[in-house]
Amino acid sequence: MEHRKLGLQGLTVSAMGLGCMGMSSAYGTADEREAIATIHRALDLGVNFLDTAEVYGPYTNEQLVGRALRGRRAGVVVATKFGFRVGARPPGVDGSPENVRRVAEESLARLGIDTIDLYYQHRRDRSVPIEETVGAMKELVDEGKVRFLGLSEVSAETLRRANAVYPITALQSEYSLWERRVEREILPAARELGIGLVPYSPLGRGFLTGAVNAGALEENDARRNHPRFSGENARSNEAIVAVVRKVGQECGATPAQVALAWVLARGNDVVPIPGTKRVRYIEENVAALDLHLTDGQLAQLDGLAQRTAGERYTPEMMELVEQ
Repeated sequence: MEHRKLGLQGLTVSAMGLGCMGMSSAYGTADEREAIATIHRALDLGVNFLDTAEVYGPYTNEQLVGRALRGRRAGVVVATKFGFRVGARPPGVDGSPENVRRVAEESLARLGIDTIDLYYQHRRDRSVPIEETVGAMKELVDEGKVRFLGLSEVSAETLRRANAVYPITALQSEYSLWERRVEREILPAARELGIGLVPYSPLGRGFLTGAVNAGALEENDARRNHPRFSGENARSNEAIVAVVRKVGQECGATPAQVALAWVLARGNDVVPIPGTKRVRYIEENVAALDLHLTDGQLAQLDGLAQRTAGERYTPEMMELVEQ
């Protein structure tokens, strides 16, 4: 397994992580036995970077990850996140120092671990200066409850302000063949500061795999409300998948492997965390680490984001994303 460094503070992880959200929520019916088997298979394959959050479930995903890690904690990098007001409608955030500490302590208990390896603010709370939030996160590092700090979906300016308080190790933002806005200002700022990028949804929430029928999603699948999966947008975005599939046919790979190989090729400071809840898909995803696209294939893929139809979130959720 290839390993990559995130940030300048000494965190090294497998070149691909595992996003665990869909094991408990968001993407249809959960199957805990298969989910835990998927985590165990990921560990067997050398994937040592697991991503969860308080709000996934809510709460139940951290508990599931904790159960999967019993007896297998050694060498695993556990990342979790705080910041959403659980159950709030419309979605709300809380970046107060009190919430920073409360969630960390509750997450430690749910995960059944002594230290959170990477602790992210899930979304910026504009009502609280980022300096106050990161200052509280720093206190947890000083106390040994957290090892490294991260932020998610923040602007270049916020990254700089936060990093001035305490070194930020990782930035988690959506990044894939069909979502590249982070490249404009945010990724250059992260690289200037020595902050690693952890792309979530590198498979476009499954759309880029070509295996998702947007019109047949389960009633409890959150993607039913995502603009890129709806109606005319979904039909238009199938043209993107067609190109990914064509490249895959050229090199004997699946569309998912092509999409992941593209992300992996963006730099050694990039560690994608594709999510899955099935053993067969973690095996497929990890195989992308051995796929090296040619310059010509990369060129075919590079322009696809310009053809993406629809926003990535609903307007209320986009309000929580800094760009």
